[in-house]
Amino acid sequence: MLPETIKMIRQKAFLSQEAFASELKVSVSTINRWETGKVRPNLTAMKNIKQFCEKYSLSFEEVEREWFDYGKH
Repeated sequence: MLPETIKMIRQKAFLSQEAFASELKVSVSTINRWETGKVRPNLTAMKNIKQFCEKYSLSFEEVEREWFDYGKH
């Protein structure tokens, strides 16, 4: 699921929610809402997550797939 995948990506980079928020140029509360499933990242945030994944050599495909499937379950 998308919230768990976002959290996993952050943890693979060994970042706190605060540091991850800084990297993605969003608030800590936004990261928290993504990781708890209250909201999904918007298109701009997804572009930033993709760049983050590239920077840290993390796979973006699962995040992208789950983002498109979000809410279908």
